[in-house]
Amino acid sequence: MDLDAAMYAQPIVAGGIVLAATENNSVYAIDLATGRLRWRKHLQSPARRSDLPCGNIDPSGITGTPAYDATTRSVFAVTEGSDARHTLHALDVTTGNQRWQRDLDVAGGRDRHAEQERAALLVSAGKVFVAFGGRFGDCGNYVGYVASVPVTGSGAIAHYAVPTAREAGMWAAAGPVVGPGGDVYVASGNGAEVGGSYDGSDSVIRLSTALQRKAFFAPSSWRDDNAQDLDLGAMSPVPVGNHVVIAGKRGTVFLLAPDLGGIGGELMHLDGCAGYGGAAVSGTTVLMPCKDGVRALQVKGDTMRWLWQRHGVSGSPAVGGTAGYAFDNGDLVELSLATGHTIHRVRVGDVTRFATPAPVGPYVLVGTTSGVMAIVGAS
Repeated sequence: MDLDAAMYAQPIVAGGIVLAATENNSVYAIDLATGRLRWRKHLQSPARRSDLPCGNIDPSGITGTPAYDATTRSVFAVTEGSDARHTLHALDVTTGNQRWQRDLDVAGGRDRHAEQERAALLVSAGKVFVAFGGRFGDCGNYVGYVASVPVTGSGAIAHYAVPTAREAGMWAAAGPVVGPGGDVYVASGNGAEVGGSYDGSDSVIRLSTALQRKAFFAPSSWRDDNAQDLDLGAMSPVPVGNHVVIAGKRGTVFLLAPDLGGIGGELMHLDGCAGYGGAAVSGTTVLMPCKDGVRALQVKGDTMRWLWQRHGVSGSPAVGGTAGYAFDNGDLVELSLATGHTIHRVRVGDVTRFATPAPVGPYVLVGTTSGVMAIVGAS
């Protein structure tokens, strides 16, 4: 189906309804079986690149993947308006009617024009969690932070901000995740400090559902990471059993215990993946979103090892059944999880940098620069 602007967000499905959000601040509800439009809600005019201090998305509307709450039957999406305000909207999944909205520009003393909401939303523990980072170019006075709002829309907005002078964005497309212990895990990017005391940046952070920091991990190289923009912030943490995996721009993969271990506290690390986006997990196999091609990692106990890599097949992969899915120059590629060999390949057209396929039953849903499509015949 053609939409009114590009999709950066992953399509999601709730009760047989495909929910697709665009950079024009529109949300579409499409029948999964028939492709028929159920409803469309245009929430507000988006921001224009000419009105922003930097960035590479134009227009800039809904960038982060929406989330769904089955208890309230609400769809949650964050818009960026023409005034660069970031607003969380709750929509009725059946009708598209707006139930409530909340302003999420809650990091005091920061410039909302420099903040961007690119991370996927998370619903957990009766709350919606939303992470913020900066724009392409790292301009302006922004800081990485995560905010939470009760799914009912009432009550105070909690937030945790990285205690650095500037930057440390939480911009990875896969967003916050629920990890060991039911807590919320996020990754932060390079911060302002390059020579002094640790400032909370370049890290994996474990937060309570009240957004209090409980633990963190940072590489021993955090100062140099900050200085050279080689931080962990480009990828979301990946829970694998009772462990967490993260890869940074430097190309190092870290295996972490639930307590994360503090500075240099990894269980193991190995080279071979500059991670950008979100990973996908099937049992002990992790499909990693490596810059030079999807790579399969096996995690067993406190150890990990590489299984295979597919150069050129890139982006944030997804898993459906015994197959993995990723993109290659406008093609959706279905890969064997066991070997990495191509099973099928189909042309889908132009997709955005962090586009993520969504396997659902016999379909794989794909958001493109012009619409959303369902590919039939998935494993």
